[in-house]
Amino acid sequence: MQTFPNKFKESLDEFTSFAANLKKGVENLSSLNKNDSGFADDHDSCGSCKSCRRCCSLKEVVFQDGKRTLYRYKQRVKRGNAAPILMVYAMVNRYTMLDLQPNRSMIRNLLDEGQDLYIIDWGYTDRMDRFMTMEDYIDGFINDCVDVIREKHKLDAINLMGICQGGTFSAVYAALYPEKVKNFIPIVTPIDFDTKDGLLNVWAAEFDADLLVDAYGNVPGDMMNQAYTMLQPFSLNINKYINMVNIMGDPDKMADFLRMENWIFDSPDQPGETLRKFLKDFYQGNKLVKGELMMGGRKVDLKNITMPVLNIYAEFDTLVPPVSSKALLDHIGSKDAQEMTYPVGHVGMFVSGKTQKTLAPRISEWLNARV
Repeated sequence: MQTFPNKFKESLDEFTSFAANLKKGVENLSSLNKNDSGFADDHDSCGSCKSCRRCCSLKEVVFQDGKRTLYRYKQRVKRGNAAPILMVYAMVNRYTMLDLQPNRSMIRNLLDEGQDLYIIDWGYTDRMDRFMTMEDYIDGFINDCVDVIREKHKLDAINLMGICQGGTFSAVYAALYPEKVKNFIPIVTPIDFDTKDGLLNVWAAEFDADLLVDAYGNVPGDMMNQAYTMLQPFSLNINKYINMVNIMGDPDKMADFLRMENWIFDSPDQPGETLRKFLKDFYQGNKLVKGELMMGGRKVDLKNITMPVLNIYAEFDTLVPPVSSKALLDHIGSKDAQEMTYPVGHVGMFVSGKTQKTLAPRISEWLNARV
C-alpha cells in the first residue's frame, strides 16, 4: 500500500512531466510551418523536397469541369498493369487522406506497386452547387472521367475503386455502366443502410432531410464534422487532446498529429440536393439493396455488377459498420467476388501501420491476376 508521500511524489512527477511536455510542445508549435503540418499540391510548393516528410505524390490535371478535377498521378516505378484505376473518394471529406504523408500514403503504396492511378477531386461546394444532383455527379462527372480515361488508354473498361460514400457512388455507377468497369474495388463502403450497428445509421434514419436542406441549402461541412465527432464524443473531443500533450515534445509526432487534424477539419459543404437524396433514398429508404433506387430515370440493379469485385472493409469501423459493407456480396451478380478485412477503424484503413505494408500489395496482386 502506497503511503501518502509516495502518492504525492507520483502526482508531482506526473505534473512535472506534463508541464515539461507542454512547454516543449509550445516551442515545437511555434517552429512548425504550413509545410510541416498542411498539404501542398506538389513537391515544389514546399521548396524543400529532400527534407520534407509530408509532400504529396506528384500528379497532373487531366480533365476539369468547373470545380471538379480529374488528376493522374505520376508513376514512381514501371507500371505493371495496363488497366488504370479511377479512385472515387467521398464528398464529405478530402481525398488527401489517401496521401497524408510518405509513410502513411495509400496512393504512394499503390504507385510503388506499379498501378496507374487517377483520382477525382470534388472541389469545394459553394452556392452555385446548391441544386447539383447525385445524377450530376454519377451520370455526369464520374462517367465523363471514366470516358476520358478509356479514350486516353484505348480501353473498353477500367478499374474502379470507391471509398466510403465514393464507394456507394461507384457501386451505383458500376451497376449502371457495367461494360465500362473491368474490376470493382469498394473500400469501407456503405451498401446496406438498414442497420443499428452504427450510431450514424440510427441518427440518419430520423433526420428531417427536407428541413435540413431547405434551411441550409448546402449543408455546412462543420456541421457534418460535429456530427461525426459526436459518434465518439469522449475519444474524439476530449481524450485525443489530453493525449496530445504526451507527444508535444516530439516535433515529428506533433506534425503528424496536426496533419491529421488539418484533414479532419477540411470538410467541404455538402451540395443540398445530393445530400437530400443520399439521406432519403439510402439511409432512410435503403433503396439501393431493395432494388428501388432510381438514377436519371433508370433503376439501379446491383445484379448488373458482374465484373470481379474485391470488397474491403474495416472490422472496427464506427462510421460504416462492417455489416453494411459486407452486404454487397449478397446483392451483386459477380461470380468472382472476394472480401478483405483489417482490424482497424474507418480512417485507420488508410493511415494505420497495420495496413501500410500489406493493403496496396494485396490489392495489386488481386488486380494483376485479372488483367
